[in-house]
Amino acid sequence: MKKTSALSTFFIVLLVPVVWMSLSLPTVAQKTAGTTISLKSTVQPAKSGTNTGKSTPSPAVDKKGAVKQAADVQKNAAYWFDRGALCATYGNDKAAIHYFQKAISLDPQKSGAYFSQGISYGQLGEYIRAIALIDKALELDPENGLYYYGRGRVYLLAGEKKEALADFKKAAALDDEDAQAYLQRIAQAP
Repeated sequence: MKKTSALSTFFIVLLVPVVWMSLSLPTVAQKTAGTTISLKSTVQPAKSGTNTGKSTPSPAVDKKGAVKQAADVQKNAAYWFDRGALCATYGNDKAAIHYFQKAISLDPQKSGAYFSQGISYGQLGEYIRAIALIDKALELDPENGLYYYGRGRVYLLAGEKKEALADFKKAAALDDEDAQAYLQRIAQAP
């Protein structure tokens, strides 16, 4: 039980930086779409000559514009990636996998989506699938130490210690601090 808890904590810690960067999910998605959506209404006084003492609401965005902007946001890979990262952070890896897949379908060159989807599969115990996805991320970004470290952790979960150690060494050589710390800890272990 303790081992599972520690591994779950590891995966949460691994995804915290991703989520931290995506805390402004709606803002990022809207900026990427090229516009900012405001769903607030403004209150304007009635036209002069017809002063009834009442104010009439005036929408800041017309309905057609808001619908189009919402559709544009949903065609944005970053939007789906951020949703996946948020789900993964809170342990909903099945939903995260779904959202990461949407991000991949919109931007097949987004290495982070493959990596994060692989980590989510690793959390679900689907190690072969996890490794394949992280391998794809490494094809797209071969100098990313975090990807080697993440794959090393999945190898450890799968019981493949030799492969895990090789990935930790590669990650450490690429200046991944977590891999460097892990290698120091196992070197000092009795």
